[in-house]
Order: sequence, then structure tokens, then C-alpha cells
Amino acid sequence: MTDPATIFDALRDDHDTQRTLIDLLVETTGDSEGRGELFDRVRRELSAHAAAEERYFYIPLMESDTTQEKARHSIAEHHELDELVEQLEEYDRSGSHWLPTAQELRKRLVHHLDEEEREVFPLAGKVLTSAEKRSLAIDYESEMDRRRSVGS
Repeated sequence: MTDPATIFDALRDDHDTQRTLIDLLVETTGDSEGRGELFDRVRRELSAHAAAEERYFYIPLMESDTTQEKARHSIAEHHELDELVEQLEEYDRSGSHWLPTAQELRKRLVHHLDEEEREVFPLAGKVLTSAEKRSLAIDYESEMDRRRSVGS
């Protein structure tokens, strides 16, 4: 993969991956091998993304009054998503609670990604310099590559 132009490009690419994976996950049935594999991919992807995004996007945004509140809100949403993933880990994948919880995860995840792209990115674009947007993208991608290679 070539280096993304900016942190926004890098995050959007991963957001698209997350949307695809979560859409595929809620289409699975029962305790199938496919459901297990997709859930593992979703779990790893969300975990890696949240950690890298918080470090290389939200921590820098916390330094600005313009973006601090949005950054805190988005980090709080990461924790809400983590809690849903933890519930799914505990549930029997063929049980009656699993699919509705996965659908709730999709709903909240898509809301979170859309909100970041519509609200946080424009504000961050005003706060971050061009050089920061590029260097954060490189750092973010390196962290994602490292986390993906070790399975988060």
C-alpha cells in the first residue's frame, strides 16, 4: 500500500474496511466458521484502529480547544464499541442475543465513522498543519501495520 496523502485518507481507508467487515458480519448465521472468522477480523480491526487513531489523531486534537471536545467524544464512542465487542465475545454465536448485539455494533460503528468524517475531520483540517496531516498519516499507518502483524 502506498502512503496515504493525509491522516484523513488513511482513516477513511480503514473506515471503509470496517464498514465492509461489519456489513458482512451481520449477514452471517449461527455459529458458522464464517461468522467466527469475520468476528475475529472485526474485533482485531476495531481494536487496532481505535488504538492507532487515538494515538495519532485524537491525542494531537486534544491539544486544541477547537477539537478537544470532539476528540473526547470520539474516544468515548470507541469505549462503547469495545463494550459491544466484549458482549459478543461472551455470547454464544448461535444464541438469540448475538445477532441483535452485532446489529447494534454496526449501527453504532457506522454512526461513529460517519460522525468522524462529517464533523471531526473538517475541524481537524483547520487545526492540523499540512505537514502534521502527512506525518500523522505515516505514523498511523506504521502503527496499524505493526498491530495487524501481531494480531492487535
